[in-house]
Parts: sequence; C-alpha cells; structure tokens
Amino acid sequence: MSRQRFIALIVVALVAISAALYFSTQRNDSREVSGLPLLPTLASEMNTVTSLSVLKGSPTPLVTVHKQGDQWTVAERANYPADVAKLRKVLLALSDAKIREEKTSDPANYSVIGVEDPTKPGATGTQIELIAKSGKQDVIVGKPVEQGNFVRRVGEKSSYIVEPGISLEAEPRYWIDTRLLDISADKIQSIQFKPETGPGYTVRRVTEPAPKPDEGKKSAPNAATTPTAADAPAAPAAAAAEASSKFVLEGVPSGRQAADSNALAPSPTAFSNLNDDDVSALGDIDFSKPSTVTLTLSDGSVITLTGAAVGEKRWIQVAAPKSAVLSAKANGRAFEIASYRYDQIFRPLEQLLVPKPTPSAKPALPGAKPAPLTTSGPPSAKKPAAAPQP
Repeated sequence: MSRQRFIALIVVALVAISAALYFSTQRNDSREVSGLPLLPTLASEMNTVTSLSVLKGSPTPLVTVHKQGDQWTVAERANYPADVAKLRKVLLALSDAKIREEKTSDPANYSVIGVEDPTKPGATGTQIELIAKSGKQDVIVGKPVEQGNFVRRVGEKSSYIVEPGISLEAEPRYWIDTRLLDISADKIQSIQFKPETGPGYTVRRVTEPAPKPDEGKKSAPNAATTPTAADAPAAPAAAAAEASSKFVLEGVPSGRQAADSNALAPSPTAFSNLNDDDVSALGDIDFSKPSTVTLTLSDGSVITLTGAAVGEKRWIQVAAPKSAVLSAKANGRAFEIASYRYDQIFRPLEQLLVPKPTPSAKPALPGAKPAPLTTSGPPSAKKPAAAPQP
C-alpha cells in the first residue's frame, strides 16, 4: 500500500469517527435535557419574585404585575390591586414546567410553533418576563401541543416542548382583583335612587310590632283547679314572636300604587359578591349623565354608587366614607360591572309600582247597528229521489 493511500484512509477514518462522536453527543444532549426544569432557579426563588410582565405584539408590556410594598398591583390599571391567586398560578406553572423534548433551533421555523420574537407585530407567542433575586428570566410561551406548550428561552436558539402546559392572559383586566362589594341584603335599611332623568324614590325598611303573646283561655268558674300540663307557663322564647320588617316605597306618584314588600326589597344578590369586570381611571369615563343609588346600612354607614351607561358597558363609581379599605380601593377609579348586575342596582320607579290596568273595551255608540250574526240555520231536508221513468 502506497504512503499516500495509507494517509487518505487514515483521514477518512478520522472524519468518520468525528462524525460519529458528534452525532452521539447530539443524541446524548437531547436525552439529557429531557426532564429538566424550564426555569431551574424559579422554584427556590418563588418568594423573591417582584415583577411579572407579559409582552405580545409590542416591545411595551401589555401587563405588568408588580409588588409595591406588601401589595401586588397591575401597573396598566393605575396600580389597582392584582389577583394574587392568578399570579401564583402562573408562577407555579412556570416552576413546574419540565422539558419533554428539544425541538427546532432554526429561526425560520419559530413562527410555526409560536416561539418567534413576541415583540414584533402579529406574533403568536407570549413572552413572560420575571424579575427575581437572581435577576431577570424571560421565556416565550408558544402554541399548545398535547399536554404542554412549545417554549423558547429568550436569547437561546433551541426550542422545547414542556409539560404541564402554561396558560395566561395578555389583557390587564384579567389580572385585577375583581372583588368589589359584598353587602348582605339584611344589612340594608334604605335605598335612595336618583335617576339620570325622571322621578326618584326611596325604599325604606320599617319594623312591624311583634304580635302580643296568646294569653290562653280563662278557666271556667266551675272548672277544677287541679293544674295540668296545658296550664304550665310557656317557655320564654315562645312568649313573644320576633318583630318583623318590611320595605315601603316613598315617592309613589299620584294615582299609582306601590308594589308589595317582596317586590320592593332589594334582590339578595344585588349588592352581595359584586365583582368588577374592569377598572379605569375615573377621569377616563363619562359620568356627565349619572344615576345615583345611596345605601344606608344598619350600622349607620352610607355607600353611594354612581352609575353611567357608556356604549354597551356599564360603569359605576363607589364612595364609602366610613370604610378605609373600600375607599382606598375605589377613590379615583371607575368600575365596569355586568349589565344584569347594573340593572339590579339601578331599578327605575316603574318596576316598584303596581302595573297600570289595561284599558277596557270601548262601549258601542248609541244607534250603532249590531254586527250581523253569522250563525247558520238547520240544514235543509233532502229532496226524495225522483221515481224512475217507465
């Protein structure tokens, strides 16, 4: 074998060995990432996270939930309190996400799985940016796949499938604490309503006196004086019935009648568990044509709700001078609520009145001819059949 041929064979062998080692290393790397956490340090730094931002279609965050003092707030909603349970759910999903397998590292294919640059217009993926003790961590959450999502860590070429899945909203209104009011109907003493137009009214709770206890029948003069079980004194709890209350309507128009107390009473759900769908700076909502409801509660506190219809949305503002917590949440803000809840709160006077009687039929004018009857007479008898001709 010539010297040149021998050298050529050695070169070919070295190339083959190098290629085998390279592909073996790639396979080993792929196997090694399986099961690893997407964000390795997040689990130990969960309590040090101070900010979460969501970017999609713009380099400016659509949502920033950050910690101010001891409270989490939504920056895009004038630092209104955030839904901490929803925030924690997203953080736990990121912490629990494990890599199932490695996918494309070719930027040309990123858009197919939704992990392209999310700051560009039209991007389908969502970038989550966390700030914790160790610094900033960014991950792009792409399209869902099976039980997980495609993801890519910002600044890296490789993309992955992770499980379990990561889901989140990119609109600020989904991150706010929606709890607004929770007033039980039995605490309401009066409701004063001043509509945008038309007459107002007041619905007031009044207490009816308790009925006197039954004194029982007196014994007959000749009745035996031996005491019996029926003659024993009643228990103190049954001696007198509890006083009851009802609602009355003030401001009934002349010629009309108020509905019964059950119809006048506020709905049990009108002011309890009232949630807001969104929140805005007060100056951004047009309250130039307001309707106002003023609640007086059994403890003497007063809460005023001012409402306005703006297009298809219903907005209210809340004033509660005696509640520091509610005032801190409501001052300078307007709240969007569901239309059906708005209608329960701002009830027009007509809903609290007995409906007007329907007009009766007008009497016939004198001299008018009655309408002809259309009854048919008895059917005529059948003619006998003609005799056959001979």
